[in-house]
Amino acid sequence: MTPIINQFQLKFLLIPIMALMLASCGAKRESIVYFQDEQATIQTELSEFEIRFKPDDLLTIDVSAIDPEAARPFNLPAVSYNTNSVDLAQGTLKMQTYLIDREGMIEFPVLGSIKLGGLTRSEANLYMKNILKEYIKDPIVNIRLANFSITILGEVNRPGTYNLQEEKVSLTEALGYAGDLTIYGRRDNVFLTREIDGKLRYYKFDLTSIHVMNSPHFYLTQNDVIYVEPNKAKIRSSNYNQNNVVLISAIATLATITALILN
Repeated sequence: MTPIINQFQLKFLLIPIMALMLASCGAKRESIVYFQDEQATIQTELSEFEIRFKPDDLLTIDVSAIDPEAARPFNLPAVSYNTNSVDLAQGTLKMQTYLIDREGMIEFPVLGSIKLGGLTRSEANLYMKNILKEYIKDPIVNIRLANFSITILGEVNRPGTYNLQEEKVSLTEALGYAGDLTIYGRRDNVFLTREIDGKLRYYKFDLTSIHVMNSPHFYLTQNDVIYVEPNKAKIRSSNYNQNNVVLISAIATLATITALILN
């Protein structure tokens, strides 16, 4: 009996399957290149951006002066912490933090309740300095946000929550922390979720345009969440894999059986 399918025909049976799988992975240049309107010019005041303190922020506040003893009552004592429960003698000293409550207040030594919520770091430094002048000669105040974190989800190489030391981080810098977008991430459809006055706000960014830097939300604030939407190629690939896995398996099985018969 003459075989219905010979080896030459078998190759042509498999070629369309491979071509279909490769086609689902294709991506055009326009969908992966940033800032495609590079000839455009932008005008924006990026250097003046400062985050504003919010409820649930943790602040470190260091007060110093020419006379260290005069400043001592206005500083919380450092605490020792150690991840090794066996040898407590090797603990590291860490500054205590002040929690901003829902009314924007902190409880400060000697001074009592002080409202820092809604202020920028430079505004809070100046505000505290002016108050402390009544108690200390030439006080120096250094306030830092201790729990500045952002979350990055979706089509990036390293999704997750990032705790940052700096307080001025742009959208593109944050995506850099996450290892950049994958080839399947939509550069023209990046979403930002931000809490403002207890309400969630949503913003959309198009990273293919340089004008994204003009957005008043280009720089991030604490607890921002970034989501990168998958492009059509990723969605097609996902649907293709889910809906056709049985079909591909059947074709592969048929091809294997045919090859065994021919041999």
